[in-house]
Amino acid sequence: MRIDKYLWCIRLFKTRSLATAACNEEKVKLNGAFTKASKEISIGDEIELKVPPVWRSYKVIGIPKSRVGAKLLVDLMIETTSEDDLKELELIRVLNAENRSAGIVGRPTKRHRRNLDKFKDL
Repeated sequence: MRIDKYLWCIRLFKTRSLATAACNEEKVKLNGAFTKASKEISIGDEIELKVPPVWRSYKVIGIPKSRVGAKLLVDLMIETTSEDDLKELELIRVLNAENRSAGIVGRPTKRHRRNLDKFKDL
């Protein structure tokens, strides 16, 4: 099975085209090397996905015939990401949620930067 189709089947991407785009942007590694979307996978392969700022890693233990439900994923893959990386991802998720609730979304605008500069000068 193609790696883009596998990533879609095991619900790591919402659509197959997003999985293909991730492969083209070098956000997917197969057995330690960047891969094309058309690369065939087999049982025992290691897949790594770039989820900023870490690489999440998975081991293939089964290949589905089509997209599967969330409850069946334990039969198809094992997540091998380190605990430190998972904690870092959770911390970033919490910080982003707090920033959104405080009204901070992304980069400051020019107006906000000017206000910050005025505040720093005081």
